[in-house]
Amino acid sequence: MTTHLDVIRATYEGPPEENGRHLLAALAPEATWTEAAGFPYAGTYTGPAEIFDGVFRRLATEWVGYKAQVHTYLADGDRVAAFGVYSGTYAKTGKSMRATFAHLYRLQDGKILSMEQVVDSAMVRQALTTT
Repeated sequence: MTTHLDVIRATYEGPPEENGRHLLAALAPEATWTEAAGFPYAGTYTGPAEIFDGVFRRLATEWVGYKAQVHTYLADGDRVAAFGVYSGTYAKTGKSMRATFAHLYRLQDGKILSMEQVVDSAMVRQALTTT
């Protein structure tokens, strides 16, 4: 039996295209995805299409080598937390960044209902500036 932790692990631990397929398959039709205030893509996106267009398509086209590497997972009932480090180079400025993050997921019946991001957005924003 696949656990909620297995569902979330599968969205981080493979090649990017495989992670994306696993995430798309795991998102509930009404899933919400909240990017933290101060993050370049801040806001709440609803549904797989809006989540992929508003967040992941932008990450894939605006960054070079963007990664979200998880070092710790915690699972408790219908919630899974993933803690790690983002890294990548912003294409427009050529500046690299490393920023710690936490993602809190809520799942039901193997589907992601919500994700909330906490991130050191200052590190990301430094990569966006041209000065």
